[in-house]
Amino acid sequence: MTDDSGGVTPRAPPEFGLVQAWWGDGKGKTTAAIGMGARTAGHGYRVHLLQFMKGGAESVEDVRGEYAAIQQLDGFSYEHTGHYGWHGFADGSDDDDHAAKARGGLERARDLLDAAAAATLTEPLALDGDPTEGVHMLILDEVLYAANRGLIDPADVVDLVESKPANVELVCTGGHERPAYLDDHADLVSEVRKERHPIDAGQRARKGTEF
Repeated sequence: MTDDSGGVTPRAPPEFGLVQAWWGDGKGKTTAAIGMGARTAGHGYRVHLLQFMKGGAESVEDVRGEYAAIQQLDGFSYEHTGHYGWHGFADGSDDDDHAAKARGGLERARDLLDAAAAATLTEPLALDGDPTEGVHMLILDEVLYAANRGLIDPADVVDLVESKPANVELVCTGGHERPAYLDDHADLVSEVRKERHPIDAGQRARKGTEF
């Protein structure tokens, strides 16, 4: 998958275009999506991560480890449009601010999908190109959480799915509630179920595992 210089060769995926939904009360939804994004980038396909929110506990830093890792991967980019902190937690964050940031993330997702529709996704894309020039995979991290919390309308998530270009792989993550509104739209639905979590025993979020 590399060229003579050791870098990744840009390619176009032959079979992208499905919709994935990762939800549940277990740890690992974002981790799985980012791992899949790394696999995508390793094949020379263009992938972008749009995070609606991340953070929450006072032990979680704004600068997350995955950002530094993504920056080292050709063809993988990210941005954070949400509020650092979890909606509904007593962390001093404002509900209206959460909602405004979530709506901003929704508009950004629409813009990225519109841009992908204008791109030729059956051909390689520049690995260092702006995501507004097209992506093969778009990861909307915590978009399902934002919908579960009422920060955005689930119908708007459905609209995103219905309007996406045929060759874009759309990955939606987040939320502890089953996204039933995607029943007729998602090709892959994975529930990440918690059996045991150290946070229940008082363990704080740890650098390198949670952020």
